Amino acid sequence: MNKMLSLSLLSLACSASVYANPLVIAHRGASGYLPEHTLAAKALAYGMKPDYIEQDVVMTKDDQLVVLHDHYLDRVTDVAERFPDRARADGRYYAIDFTLAEIKSLRVTEGFNIDDQGNKVAGFPDRFPMWKSSFTVPTFAEEIELIQGLNKSLGYDIGIYPEIKAPWFHRHEGKDISKAVLNVLKQYGYDSKDDKVYLQCFDANELKRIHDELLPSMKMDLNLVQLMAYTDWNETMTYQGDTATPYSYDWMFAPGGMKQVAQYADGIGPWKPMLVDDKSTQDNIIIKPLMGEAKAAGLVVHPYTFRADKGRIAPYAQNFDGMLDVFYNQVKVDGLFTDFPDKAVSFLNQQ
Repeated sequence: MNKMLSLSLLSLACSASVYANPLVIAHRGASGYLPEHTLAAKALAYGMKPDYIEQDVVMTKDDQLVVLHDHYLDRVTDVAERFPDRARADGRYYAIDFTLAEIKSLRVTEGFNIDDQGNKVAGFPDRFPMWKSSFTVPTFAEEIELIQGLNKSLGYDIGIYPEIKAPWFHRHEGKDISKAVLNVLKQYGYDSKDDKVYLQCFDANELKRIHDELLPSMKMDLNLVQLMAYTDWNETMTYQGDTATPYSYDWMFAPGGMKQVAQYADGIGPWKPMLVDDKSTQDNIIIKPLMGEAKAAGLVVHPYTFRADKGRIAPYAQNFDGMLDVFYNQVKVDGLFTDFPDKAVSFLNQQ
């Protein structure tokens, strides 16, 4: 074997080892098939054998942690009918204004929007029918116990991927949700980077606080992921008194931004168009600089969200598998979030 061929094979082997086991992360469970973040959606996701299952965590009035994508209740429950006088001035029903018992009394359904006539319209009309069957809001502990219990009874080793939702909001309301989440994680044995857990958050200031203050004080050391947004999404706010202004994410996209993130986090969770330009075509995939800069900084990259619904296939892919192919095999992400974990697991098994 000549030297150049040997070096080429070695390079291929090293590349293969880096990307040998990209992850499938079940986004809000098997949310393409059952109402998001219900225990039913998590059990179904578990049976599809992803690597991790996601939990979005918010806090109740009585300091309990529940799993909801929003710190509001009105997009996925019947709270407006059950407690019509409990909305805030903006018309929204905040989980933090309700006790756990009150939240447990609500019915959960597919996420919906309100149209101009005041009708509830499913966000994804081809998914599980609204208001059918019986679903409730789980606590964070209940979900961990479900996943750990299934790990024991089925012998898998599926991890958890919690997100601390809007810590800036919770702290303004007088609640330290980050410390509460870490306490529960530690209680259930998740306290080191060797454990099957990633902890994610959009709030960079809070993620730095978790890294610099909370984890050391609690003798924990977890894998942290910086979720990324654009500033005009208003995903994260900063308060001066009672005045909230959008946190600027611009620095993360500037040269050197990923090196700064790597000082307090182990990975990033970008929106998929942050990695691949939507102007791409099937013959010309335009990978944005963020991917290279993140890998150069030593960060894992787990983009969101991959959906197989009508209208949700990226313009540069013919179908869902084509979209997965771009990100797993061309962009070479380390994992990705999907509402359809079975499809991603099947895709990777065929590689």
